[in-house]
Amino acid sequence: MARNEVRPVIKLRSTAGTGYTYVTRKNRRNTPDRLTLRKYDPTVRGHVLFREER
Repeated sequence: MARNEVRPVIKLRSTAGTGYTYVTRKNRRNTPDRLTLRKYDPTVRGHVLFREER
């Protein structure tokens, strides 16, 4: 069975410039544009904005 392209695996990269990433899945039908989430960056020791990269 092939992987479903409706829920692709995406990388969330820190906007603080530390290079830290999270890997998650998203639903393309609900969020067709790029995802931005506020998550914890252990290098900065705080919450920063993480943006989806392709």
